[in-house]
Amino acid sequence: MSQEFARIEKSTTSRFLDKRKLFLVPNMYEPPSISDDGSNLLRKYWRQVQAQITNLESSLGQVQHIYTETITQHGQDGLHQIESSLQQTYPLIKEAHLNGAVIHATENEETLLQLMDLQRLLIFPLASSTITTRLTEWHHENIRQRWEHIANLIAETLHINEVGLLIINEHHQIQFPADIEVIYVSPPALDEYRRWLMAHLAEQRRQAIEAAQSSDLAQSSIDENGTT
Repeated sequence: MSQEFARIEKSTTSRFLDKRKLFLVPNMYEPPSISDDGSNLLRKYWRQVQAQITNLESSLGQVQHIYTETITQHGQDGLHQIESSLQQTYPLIKEAHLNGAVIHATENEETLLQLMDLQRLLIFPLASSTITTRLTEWHHENIRQRWEHIANLIAETLHINEVGLLIINEHHQIQFPADIEVIYVSPPALDEYRRWLMAHLAEQRRQAIEAAQSSDLAQSSIDENGTT
């Protein structure tokens, strides 16, 4: 059962004795064109996450296992992968790793590569509805396999009285084993960043629509005038 961090603070810790505990941290999307305001909010979010995890560790135990989406390497190699590709999360994971936490190869590399390829293919409209349907079905099956792999990894490696840290997209569909207590880390900056991200993506869509409309008008003018 998932619990909000604020609720855990107000309750006793006795219910977590002899349990497997998992701190779940939403891995927030960072757009390529992020502004200074967005970047500052994201840094604020990760600072607050780190502070809340430190607080949780003081009452529920130190993080011993680290599971991070998109990471396909184990141990020190996994840390290097995080440093190069997930810079916002790196300080948090590095500190936990220095304190003895094991970094797991959370993703099956082939499944992850297939997912990336399928997402690229599905961006473009295809002429055949049959091919589109089959690619979509493959994509859904790939996602199911991905969540299942991560769930199985956590179930196999996180033991009784141990604490794990999972950094994952907040829209994940992982089904956790019933005997794992999932503690959802949700600092105040999470909602702040969500609001900024929604506004940013809406503005990006508006600009894309305006650009497409301008292009259509320019093409119509060329066609009407018979020029090239």
